[in-house]
Amino acid sequence: MENKTGILTVIALLISGLLIALVVWWLAWREPPFPEGLVQANGRIEGDHYTVAGKWPGRVTELLSREGDPVEKGQILVKLDDVQTRARLDQAKSAVDVIKAKLTAAQTSLAIFKKNIPLKVETAKAGVSHANASQASANATEEQTRKDAERFGELLKRQTVDKQRSEQAELSWKVAHAQRTTAQAAVVQAEKLLAETGLDWDQIKAREDEVAALAAQVTQAEAALAEAQSILDDLVIRAPATGMITTRVVDAGEVVAAGSPLFDIVDLDRLYLKVYVPEIEIGKVRLGLPARIYTDAFPDKPFPATLRYIASQAEFTPKEVQTADERVKLVYAVKLYLDENPEHRLTPGLPADAVIRWQENAPWAKPRW
Repeated sequence: MENKTGILTVIALLISGLLIALVVWWLAWREPPFPEGLVQANGRIEGDHYTVAGKWPGRVTELLSREGDPVEKGQILVKLDDVQTRARLDQAKSAVDVIKAKLTAAQTSLAIFKKNIPLKVETAKAGVSHANASQASANATEEQTRKDAERFGELLKRQTVDKQRSEQAELSWKVAHAQRTTAQAAVVQAEKLLAETGLDWDQIKAREDEVAALAAQVTQAEAALAEAQSILDDLVIRAPATGMITTRVVDAGEVVAAGSPLFDIVDLDRLYLKVYVPEIEIGKVRLGLPARIYTDAFPDKPFPATLRYIASQAEFTPKEVQTADERVKLVYAVKLYLDENPEHRLTPGLPADAVIRWQENAPWAKPRW
């Protein structure tokens, strides 16, 4: 009995010592509690997406990018068949050249016509003055010859002058009378020419209207040319932003419809980690809080981030359950946008852990799970 009691005592002492050793080891090696003022969560890295589509239908002649390719803003991704569009563009260019040539000719003609009008007016005025002067001279000559004829007629009656001399005077009067009539007609003609120069101003207005109409046609033709050039430019589809192609839904040779998606691009400079914060902790976080993101690829390199989105409604994970012991699974979606993505080392789809600091002086700590 005494031996059995001693053995039991030894066993009890050994068990007690082992328990004490385990407690001492646990106290010595256990991690300190997670600092107050921090909230940890996990999720997957996502990014702002851009769907690339064409404005016009066409057949893909060149496919220059594929999934996983990094692209720069403005980089060419796809070229569509442009043979017909180039033909329309050449036609539009020719139409512009033809109408511009007509406009130039009309403008030149108008300018010359405008220069000629003052000369025509001055010439017509000079013609009227000359005709008036000629008429005055003819009037004077006719008057003088009439008097001479009458005088020689009286002398002939008295037989103091021979008949031939009287007849010459009478003939001179008739000639002078005819010249006077001609001079009067010349005056009328010169005045008509002067009056017609007034119609030239109306012709200027008509030619100015013609020039304006041709200028409008040039504008219309240039608009058609710009439209054809725009369509041609749109057949070369470029990246709307710098990022990485995550999805490609087109191959070379395919005919695509207008507006159909061709690529999906994610902006590598606008990545964020979407995490879910339990309802019991959502009251601690707010917009603008700093955060740190940890990934398995870079376990010792935390990436700074900022909380920029908090869902307005809670959701259940993993499923909607209303029992009291499952309500802790009510969570809110939160987005932590990376402050930077140096060398684009982080990409969408990577799992990551996050620590959000909601108390300003709380010490940073790595996430624990």
